[in-house]
Amino acid sequence: MPRYKVMVDDNFHYEDPEERSEQGVYETAEEALAACRRIVDQSLQECYRPGMSAQTLYDYYTSFGDDPFVVVVDGVDRDFKFSAWSYAEQRCRAICGLDPATPEG
Repeated sequence: MPRYKVMVDDNFHYEDPEERSEQGVYETAEEALAACRRIVDQSLQECYRPGMSAQTLYDYYTSFGDDPFVVVVDGVDRDFKFSAWSYAEQRCRAICGLDPATPEG
């Protein structure tokens, strides 16, 4: 059974391995996804200012936010996929009131 390691890059220091950190290792894909979503949600909360547009929030996140990703260890999981930027884009719309059907996290 594979395990899932959550790593975090800093969008401000794109592709700088010294700015990368390990957040944790999880036994299930669901746990790793939840950790990634929490990291993105926290970054968005830190970036958000009242009245900010979804696009402005997203642009700020992709420039300065934390960018988690998952490395599958101890096995293979060809179906595992997560994009922090795609999730952030969806969340920006929800936070800024453009997509009320999107869950809060």
